[in-house]
Amino acid sequence: MVRLSNKENKKRLSDIAWKVMHLQEFFTHIVEINNKELKPCIYAMWHMHQFCVYGVEDKANLNIMISNSDDGEIIANVVEKMGFKTVRGSSNRRGCISGTMQMVERLKAGECGAIMVDGPRGPLRKVKNGIIKIAKLTNAPIVPVVWYCPQFNFVKLPSWDRMSTPIGSCKIVNLYGEPIYVDPSRNDEEYDNELKEKIRSSLIDLEERIPDVYKEAKKNKLWKKLKKRNLKLQLFK
Repeated sequence: MVRLSNKENKKRLSDIAWKVMHLQEFFTHIVEINNKELKPCIYAMWHMHQFCVYGVEDKANLNIMISNSDDGEIIANVVEKMGFKTVRGSSNRRGCISGTMQMVERLKAGECGAIMVDGPRGPLRKVKNGIIKIAKLTNAPIVPVVWYCPQFNFVKLPSWDRMSTPIGSCKIVNLYGEPIYVDPSRNDEEYDNELKEKIRSSLIDLEERIPDVYKEAKKNKLWKKLKKRNLKLQLFK
């Protein structure tokens, strides 16, 4: 019997995914709104908005938390080829501790992290404990972020998380919330629940506000300015 999941197949799937995403890279235009670029910080997003990390400029110092599953290995390979760093963790105790400590080490070194707060399997829009623990151990602020595009080719996939992704040319906005600072001396469950609700409320508020923010960005032709800025960066490299 042939195993569908093996080292060769995972590499092949990873290569295909990378080629597709690398091609899409040339058609994905993301404007960042209200990103204070704090270092270190932990970007917090819903699983459905996970691709918004591509809008973060300093990719080389952004560590993305990805599960230890077979799917996670394929994703991690692609993410690393895109210029990000990865931290691998899982839902079991050993994998959870390992992933947490890796992320803590990177944040203490001054790098940033990205965590899908309702991942890797949901429930949808339910903030889990991991990000709170990491913030307490590092004193790094939590920065909520969502992304949005009203174009028809910015599609929601038929997955549990309703993940959104651009297909073809898309002008997208990343909207960042105000940093959420965590008191490391507070270890009670009530405080942790308050923080989780604060993160959830911030993400929902950003989702409600981002269509109007997008209209304003379009009015001010921010994507045209972004192209000019990128051109200058290329000229002066």
